Amino acid sequence: MRWVVGIVVLALVAGCSTGTPGPTQQTAAEAEMIQLPSPASTGTMSLEEALASRRSIREFTTEPLTTDEVSQLLWAAQGVTSSGGRRTAPSAGALYPIEIYVADGTGTHRYLPQDHVLERIADGDLRPALEDAALGQAAVGDCAAVFIVAAVPSRTEAEYGSRADRYVKLEAGHAAQNLLLQAVALELGAVPIGAFGDLEVQRLLDLSADAEPLYLIAVGHPAIRP
Repeated sequence: MRWVVGIVVLALVAGCSTGTPGPTQQTAAEAEMIQLPSPASTGTMSLEEALASRRSIREFTTEPLTTDEVSQLLWAAQGVTSSGGRRTAPSAGALYPIEIYVADGTGTHRYLPQDHVLERIADGDLRPALEDAALGQAAVGDCAAVFIVAAVPSRTEAEYGSRADRYVKLEAGHAAQNLLLQAVALELGAVPIGAFGDLEVQRLLDLSADAEPLYLIAVGHPAIRP
């Protein structure tokens, strides 16, 4: 089944008079939970092959991602792997400050790892606005979906104080690399992007004041195989 239910990032412009508007925000009553397919625990490509094949891909076809592909990518980044709630990426103190959002052509969703579901946040396509926020990098607007790695540092600061800033950013890198290697294993292309306007992406995602975007990862079917 093709990925027809939008995935995005808390996309919203409420109260903002400048910049590109985002999708229309959903009310709590309208929020929709979408159960993702169970992720695979085995594959056809070894870790060593994925590491050797990983390259930054910036040109994509118009083919959308399937629900299975989206499910696997999200699980790789922040999926739960134990009955105790441990995840695929290490986290200082198992405090898990990372939040993953996905943006495609139809809407905005937030990943909820504990239940492996997507929470529908808003309708509309955030990719053009994210491309503008990413200094016009075409890969963000042309990809099938943009995965946004955000963080709530206060979850880690409560335990680690000033050291938390380092731990949170390291954790974002762990999650991003997991997603990038999973993309290779699925024969998808991806590119991690750190050059973007922080405040603009925060506004587009309607992130709370204590949350910050750290990474954009454009994912899609590569137009040219590396």
